[in-house]
Amino acid sequence: MVFRSSAAICGAVITLAVSVPIARCEAGGADSSAADNAASGEAIVGGASMYNPFKPGKEEGGPKTASGERYDPSVWSAAIKTSLRKKFGGVQFGAKPKYALVEAVGKKVIVRINDVGPLRPGRIIDFNERTMRHFDPSLERGVIPDVKVRPLAGGDWTPGPVG
Repeated sequence: MVFRSSAAICGAVITLAVSVPIARCEAGGADSSAADNAASGEAIVGGASMYNPFKPGKEEGGPKTASGERYDPSVWSAAIKTSLRKKFGGVQFGAKPKYALVEAVGKKVIVRINDVGPLRPGRIIDFNERTMRHFDPSLERGVIPDVKVRPLAGGDWTPGPVG
């Protein structure tokens, strides 16, 4: 009887020990100061909107982005305005995606810049669905004004919320 109770307590402690770091990783994401220190250059400020180029039946697995990978609405990614391509390390077909620190509505997130596009005037970045839902959970705003975007040096970033 004592052995069963000890085993149950041990199991509960192990479950708690494993689940806390996982929850912290999803909620907190990368270290805010590390991302701020790695952000290079002046922040680009402008509007952000959401894009989803996937049209069912058009292309198997979704269309390819400028980096050559398939568009995925469930990852932390975005398309930068074509004229900003060089500032973000030349996002191009077959090249490794770049990373950026994005700040808006009191939140920060690291995104993979894996696409470019001719965005509407005043907009500097288009988020995929997951990233947009982070800033606008209901997707009712359409455009988020005054978004700050800064390229991140290096390629060892984990996309997601910065805490």
